[in-house]
Amino acid sequence: MDSKIEKCCVKDQTKTGKQTRDEQKAIESVKDYYSNVLKTNKDLKTSACCAKDSIPENVKEIMKDIHPEVLSKFYGCGSPVPPALKGKTVLDLGSGSGRDCFILSKLVGPEGKVIGIDMTDEQLEVANNHISYHMDRFGYDKPNVIFKKGYIEDLQAAGIESESIDVVISNCVLNLSTNKKKAFSEIFRVLKTGGELYFSDVFSGSRIPEALVKDPVLFGECLSGALYIEDFRRLLTSLGYPEYRILSKQKIDLNDSEVKQKVGMIDFYSITVRTFKLPFEDRCENYGQVATYKGTIEEAPVSFVLDDHHVFKIDESIPVCGNTSMILQKTRYAEHFDVIGDTTLHYGLFDCSSKSDSNCC
Repeated sequence: MDSKIEKCCVKDQTKTGKQTRDEQKAIESVKDYYSNVLKTNKDLKTSACCAKDSIPENVKEIMKDIHPEVLSKFYGCGSPVPPALKGKTVLDLGSGSGRDCFILSKLVGPEGKVIGIDMTDEQLEVANNHISYHMDRFGYDKPNVIFKKGYIEDLQAAGIESESIDVVISNCVLNLSTNKKKAFSEIFRVLKTGGELYFSDVFSGSRIPEALVKDPVLFGECLSGALYIEDFRRLLTSLGYPEYRILSKQKIDLNDSEVKQKVGMIDFYSITVRTFKLPFEDRCENYGQVATYKGTIEEAPVSFVLDDHHVFKIDESIPVCGNTSMILQKTRYAEHFDVIGDTTLHYGLFDCSSKSDSNCC
C-alpha cells in the first residue's frame, strides 16, 4: 500500500498519544483501499495521483535508472524537483517507495543528502531494498539517501532538526494530512532561512462538504482531502508566509462514474507550488529593483522559470517586485542573479497593469 496515504491520515499521534475514533476509521479504510483495492498506480480511478507535469529532460534521464518496482508503487500528481540542488540537503515528505528520493539523490550529488519520511513499513522496505541498486547506478561510494519512519505532522520525532533542511519537497501527500496547519508549521520549522518548499498536490476550486471528506474512495484517490486554494493561502498567511508561486496547474479528470457522481460538482487541480522561508510582504510592492539572470544554473542555461509568469532570460534586465527580489537575493538562487536596487525607496504597489505584468507576482 502507499505509505503516503496511511501516514497522512494520522494527526500528531506522538503528541496526542491517541487517535480519535474518526481518525482510526479513516486510517483503516485507507489501509484497505491501498492494500486490497490498489495494487499499483494503474488501478487508480482518477488522474489525481498520477504525475501530469511536464517532466524536465534531466529528470527523465534519471528515471531510466530507477528500479521498476519503485516506479510501479509510486503515487504522485506532479514533478516537484526544483533546480540547483547540488550539495544540498533535501527532505521528501511521504517518500513512499522512494522514486523522488532516488531522483534527488542523483541531483544533489555525492556531497548532498536526501531524507525520505514515511510511516508505512511495507513502503519503507521497498525503498530501503533498492538503495544499493541506485547507488551503484549513480556511481556513489556510499549512500546519500536515508529513509526514516515518521509522520509529516511531527518531523521532530523523526529526528529532523530545526533549520536543517535546504529544500522540502512533497508529491501528492499534503492533501491527505488531517492536520495541515501542523504539517506546514513543521515544514517551516525544519527549513533553513531562505530554504524552499516545492511541492505538487491536489487542490480544489471550492470547499469540500464534510460528508464527502470521510468517503474512503474519494480520500484514497487524493480528492476529499484537497485544500481549497484560498484556504491554502490563508493557512500560509497564518503561519507568517503570505506568498507562494504557482509553476503549473492542470485540471484533474474524473473519469470514473462513481467518483464523478459523488464529487463531480467540484473542480480539482494538480498544482505545483513553491514558496520560501522568507519575510514576505502580502502584496507586490515596488522598490524600483531590476533583476538579471546570469544563465549559470546547470538545468537552465538559457532561461530560469521562477513561476508561471516569471521567466528570466539570460542577460535580460527585468523589473521585479520586492518579494521576487528577495527570492533572487536571499535563497540558493542568489549566486545566479544580479539585482540592482534595494528597499530604501518605495514607489507603491508593483504595477501589474501592463505586460510588464508578466513579471508581477
